[in-house]
Amino acid sequence: MTKKTGADSKPDLRLVGAEAAVYDLMRAPETTGERVKRLQLEAHALALEEVEQFEKLLTQAAEKAKDIASGGDAYPVGVREIAARLAADLPTRAETIRTIVGRVG
Repeated sequence: MTKKTGADSKPDLRLVGAEAAVYDLMRAPETTGERVKRLQLEAHALALEEVEQFEKLLTQAAEKAKDIASGGDAYPVGVREIAARLAADLPTRAETIRTIVGRVG
């Protein structure tokens, strides 16, 4: 498909994910077992994406906690102490999650 805009005509290119499947019209319909397996694989892939996003959020939270912990008197003492503990703990937790995903994924 070509998109025309004035004198300039450029092809309308779209990226398709690597996981995208093209349905084969000559293929017999999926059996229930095949469909269950396909849906389980899709659910597994989605779960891994969610875990990877969670790991990134933990890393970002650790960075924010480090900023607060080193923020000086602008932050209450108790908040700085909790932030310091989180800044030390969260990167380890994120790395543990990354390792688990690396083994499973």
